Amino acid sequence: MLIEETLQDAGVAVVGPVARVSKALEIAKTTDLAGAVLDVNIAGEPVYPVAAALVARGIPFVFLTGYGASGVREDFRMHPILQKPFLPEQMREVLERLVR
Repeated sequence: MLIEETLQDAGVAVVGPVARVSKALEIAKTTDLAGAVLDVNIAGEPVYPVAAALVARGIPFVFLTGYGASGVREDFRMHPILQKPFLPEQMREVLERLVR
């Protein structure tokens, strides 16, 4: 809820939250997105197929994880990573960098 509220306060139209990787993958492949915020783990499933779909479409994204960079698969570590817990200001800063 905090993430959604932070995004809305920053003027972002929020598509989610999405509770399943399969639904997130469908959105990533078909929806017009300016960017995405991906929790590394959605309901016990790694989010990397969604990240790969976003990369293929050239859509920027940030990973959220409680484990820092080590919690992100190595081949995706070039993307921004926001470690939980984070402050709303940190989320806004990362989003601003993403959409530039």
